[in-house]
Amino acid sequence: MLNSSLQPTPIPAPKIAIIGAGLTGLFTATLLERASSQMNEQKINDKSSIPEITIFEKSRSVGRLATRYRSDSLTDKNWQWAFGAQFFTAKTSSFQQFIEPWLQTGLLQPWCAQVVSLTPMSANNQKPDIHLKEQWGSTQARYISTPKMTSWGRALADELQHSTIKFNTRVARLSQYKQTPNSNINNKTNDKTSEKTSNKTELFDENGNSLGHFDWVICTAPNGQAVELMADSGFSECAKITEPTMQACYTLMLGWNENQPVPEALSCLDTAWDVAYVQDSIIDRIFIEHHKPEHHALLPSMTIHARNDWSEQHVDDDINTIKAKLLEAAQRALNWNAESAPSQVDCHRWRYAATVTASHKEQLGVLVDDKQQWIVSGDWCGQGNIESCYQMAAQTMAAIV
Repeated sequence: MLNSSLQPTPIPAPKIAIIGAGLTGLFTATLLERASSQMNEQKINDKSSIPEITIFEKSRSVGRLATRYRSDSLTDKNWQWAFGAQFFTAKTSSFQQFIEPWLQTGLLQPWCAQVVSLTPMSANNQKPDIHLKEQWGSTQARYISTPKMTSWGRALADELQHSTIKFNTRVARLSQYKQTPNSNINNKTNDKTSEKTSNKTELFDENGNSLGHFDWVICTAPNGQAVELMADSGFSECAKITEPTMQACYTLMLGWNENQPVPEALSCLDTAWDVAYVQDSIIDRIFIEHHKPEHHALLPSMTIHARNDWSEQHVDDDINTIKAKLLEAAQRALNWNAESAPSQVDCHRWRYAATVTASHKEQLGVLVDDKQQWIVSGDWCGQGNIESCYQMAAQTMAAIV
């Protein structure tokens, strides 16, 4: 028999914390699980080395592909609005391969939208000027998740095998936390740093409760929140977090009752249009929700995004004031009257919606502190889109593996 003292000591499974269950966090967990499974199959076939991944999410849901809906009690039908990202592209072969399984199941589908350019009616009450711009096709497809934009995030979460998602959990700054007043350990003041023990980081929630010790900590929050989490922590790449600028976006959601006339602008062309790029307005784009694939059972629903620069200038304004201004701009763009005015109106503010980087600068990429084994990631480290979520997840996986 072999002397037990000569047998190699088993390497414990690495523990990884991911802050944020948006698409970057979900993609990261997915790629880490796949990479570890492949290594186990090819080399050691030892499940004990598969990482234990914990995802901490401050809200109650995953994905960040936001969907809002309301039900009509008279018809039992829904209005539905994708009030976050409306679609995404897949320009790289790696991301195309990644999304292929969900394209096969139909959860992801291409949206071949008819796109128009729209100039709102002017002060002298001329009609909006609308003309065809393009049709999105398969050459550079735009994809949506069905039946809701949130469906993909939920599918990603459900398919994780070695990851745990803890909702309604806000991680405290990594630099320090204050013990809750009810805690009195040895009658000492308990201002603690996120402790490093054998190169592990102990995380705490906002109430000072320990969330566990982790070998790697990956922050996927927007950079404004990442700055707060990493402040005074000694993170070696802290100065770079603020390099990209993020702008806000206001979203207006409109709905019409069944059999109610819709605005004249929706039927002014021979072919119904699906997306409008708006000129000379505080509105940037208009999306017709019930024209999307697998959305035809919806009541007439429309999502309108304001311009990012205008949204940023008014990011702290009263939301009802913003709603009124956007509604007025939408009326000029769509030319509705008393009969065709929307019956459903809602408005949402995104504080961190669009990433603005100088055209001459390269993408930031994920920020890695090898000594502390902390990584700051997110779509804002790239071009600020969903494909960037995947690219940053792939960079994070490579850094750890």
